[in-house]
Amino acid sequence: MNQEIYSTGVNKQKIDILDNRIVIFAQTRRSPLISVLSERYPELTLSVDGALAMEYKRRLKEKFEDQFGIKVTTIIKDYDSASEHACTVIYLEQSLGI
Repeated sequence: MNQEIYSTGVNKQKIDILDNRIVIFAQTRRSPLISVLSERYPELTLSVDGALAMEYKRRLKEKFEDQFGIKVTTIIKDYDSASEHACTVIYLEQSLGI
């Protein structure tokens, strides 16, 4: 999903599953296009980051539900551009029993 949206992959990833929550911690590289804009247009970069995060969550929810047949209640995502760390939390309607 990262490659598809941001044109860059994930360097490290850790996934924790607890009851009806999947927490994904990842270290990623910032999109080169956004990095170019960030120095001169920080307000634009914030808008683009937000729009890309929303699209990421929409696509992840759709793919998750299609692939696993489990209803997703919501997805929460945050990214820290300084450290290049991201956290995504997927809340499911039902427990995975793990």
